[in-house]
Amino acid sequence: MSDYSNASAYKFVSLGELSSLRESLRLRCRQLSLKGTILLSHEGINLFIAGEPAAIDEFLTLLRSHSEFADLQVKLSSSDYQPFNRMLVKIKREIISFGVPEIDPAKCPAPKIRPAQLKQWLDEKRPFTLLDVRNNYEVAVGTFADAVRANIDHFRQFPAALAELSLERHQPVVMFCTGGIRCEKAAPFMLQHGYGEVYHLDGGILKYFEEVGGAHFDGECFVFDKRVALDPSLDESETTQCYACQAILSRDDVQLPQYRHGQSCPHCYIDPDQQMQHLIEQRHQEIASATSPLPGSIAYENVRPLNVPAKFDGLRLIEFLAALHPQIERQQWLQTIAAGRIQAQHRALDADELVHASQRLVHLIPQTVEPPVNVDIRILFEDSWLIVVDKPAPLPVHPSGRFNRNTLVHILDLAYQPLFPRPQHRLDANTTGIVVFAKTRRVAAQLQQQFESREVSKTYLAKVFGHPATHEFTIDKPISVGPNRNGRRTCDEAGLASQTQIRVLERNPDGTALLQVHPITGRTNQIRIHLWEVGLPIVGDPIYGTESNGDVCQTLLPGDPPMCLHHWRIGIRHPVTGCLVSFASPPPKWVERLPPDTPITVPSGSFRELGRISR
Repeated sequence: MSDYSNASAYKFVSLGELSSLRESLRLRCRQLSLKGTILLSHEGINLFIAGEPAAIDEFLTLLRSHSEFADLQVKLSSSDYQPFNRMLVKIKREIISFGVPEIDPAKCPAPKIRPAQLKQWLDEKRPFTLLDVRNNYEVAVGTFADAVRANIDHFRQFPAALAELSLERHQPVVMFCTGGIRCEKAAPFMLQHGYGEVYHLDGGILKYFEEVGGAHFDGECFVFDKRVALDPSLDESETTQCYACQAILSRDDVQLPQYRHGQSCPHCYIDPDQQMQHLIEQRHQEIASATSPLPGSIAYENVRPLNVPAKFDGLRLIEFLAALHPQIERQQWLQTIAAGRIQAQHRALDADELVHASQRLVHLIPQTVEPPVNVDIRILFEDSWLIVVDKPAPLPVHPSGRFNRNTLVHILDLAYQPLFPRPQHRLDANTTGIVVFAKTRRVAAQLQQQFESREVSKTYLAKVFGHPATHEFTIDKPISVGPNRNGRRTCDEAGLASQTQIRVLERNPDGTALLQVHPITGRTNQIRIHLWEVGLPIVGDPIYGTESNGDVCQTLLPGDPPMCLHHWRIGIRHPVTGCLVSFASPPPKWVERLPPDTPITVPSGSFRELGRISR
């Protein structure tokens, strides 16, 4: 014996007091643990419900106690499981959506034909038109042989579709649907539009199956619940439906690798690599649009925030500015203040005014035009939570110094709007390679925990002047907290603990060497400072290079010889899936080749490669 009884019924009848009826039916369904859908309208009732057989019987007895439903005809079937997820009792404009208010089946019904009579007509091959008024995806599961299809995707399309059908108006038309309710409206509509003899199958396909079986019917009957389709014995078939695209699937379809329950099927499956490649191409177009012209190339008033740290509390404004940015001459700050360009709450400040901790000031820079940058930004990977970017150089990541709009953050804000991707770590403007962005605040917080606890593995490639004395070595030297007047940080015993692991990949005849660098800590300019400290300055470094004199511009210009430092690989734990994942950026042109035995440094554990991997 099956565990569940399935009941479907409808009746066109004038109803009032819909709200009270809805509440009483909803309460009784809850008490009887029924699930399904009941639609109520001033034109009648339409229901599909399932539950234990005794509960269904009790509910139908209650429903028929209302005089309007005393003669309600119900179609019953059985199943081994509950085919519905929840119970809904709704008030609707129509119990079956048609969109032609003048059609009233209760007052002007069309004639019906019994299933046995339809079978007899088909057996006798009488001349008549058999019209299927169901949606195309239902028809694809099964229909009567030689039936004309309405060719619609929704029943509301039927009035327009009828005009496109070449039907013989003086020949009888027999229409059918699943249970008969759609024909209750479609048949009177056809009569109003000049068709002389129109019938509809009483009880629909399901009643036909119940009374005469599957004669003249090819396939199965689609039903709107988890069973998907019933065979002529009214038993659940092996046909299923894709939840993603609603395609009807055969037993063979669900055996294919493209079928993923609740996610995809052979009709809608998109290969993840192709899907991501399509998304990446779209992102590149959006980035190109956001950078043509360069956002910082058009003069604008630059409003730069100046937040007062606690250690500067009580200082005069000029003293605060000179201490906060020692690389800028004091006289230059005085000129800026005199011009009214240091403000708080839209009020210009004097040089001798005192500042206080957490105060928010702004520095106004009129007619700002920023230096050009390299905007060949490439997206390596993107999902619902992460964006992995291959950053070119020169291009600052964050607004700072002379750069505000010509930065990676600002450009991605423009390309991804209304989303604001959040960078999870820094790269120097002159350094190329991987930068990881979070799409949400929650993901950003989870990633920051990994960076702070040093779970993230970062591997760089660096080309340096000189040949190291050993093949592998570690630089363990503290780095100063802030820059000096020349904009440099230095190794300083009173600074922050810093450690960098280095492995030699190539020793070149020109006196340079290619290094694989793994920073254990993440201090500003750490790799550049450590290599400079041990006499191995990075080729092209304008600050920590062999010819640095402190007067050069820190950020290179496009076309300048590159600074040969590249963030090659990163390993993180995916903040949502928990998988260990690694991403790699193709090595830049100054890396002529990577030795085939180059080790890949990643955190302990097995990594699933999601990004573009290139040696």
